[in-house]
Amino acid sequence: MEHPLSNEVLIALRKIMQAIDMHSKSLVKKFGITGPQLVILQELSKHKEMSVGELAITVSLGQATVTGVLNRLEKRGFITRKRSEKDKRCVHVRATETCEKLLDEAPSPLQETFLNQFESIQNWEQHMILSALKRMVAMMNAKAIDAAPILATGPVNNSIGQD
Repeated sequence: MEHPLSNEVLIALRKIMQAIDMHSKSLVKKFGITGPQLVILQELSKHKEMSVGELAITVSLGQATVTGVLNRLEKRGFITRKRSEKDKRCVHVRATETCEKLLDEAPSPLQETFLNQFESIQNWEQHMILSALKRMVAMMNAKAIDAAPILATGPVNNSIGQD
């Protein structure tokens, strides 16, 4: 028995996964950064300075994940960190001039492109898409998977040691 509709769904899912993977690989190849790194750098660029905790909340990632990403970004000269004078437990992060140059050339994160288009469709259609995606998550037994609102392949906290 043929399943043309289910095949179409599987093809659409595969295309989404490939689009995310291709975008991620393109970022790494052309700019040497991953999607999560780009999101973090763009957020830092919007602010003069942020604490690691504020940044983690803003980009919807765990503080430990953000700290790992920041370690890699600092080694490459994209950010600087400084302990707070008032509270030594607090670390403030800033984007560097090197970061700003990179951001001038880098494309928007894939989720930004998606969100711009998603927000332009009718509210009822947004809810239909969300409902269908939540059903698919349940059908794939993926409810327990922890995910951040960043379109990137692999785990955000350890994608080839470069997230």
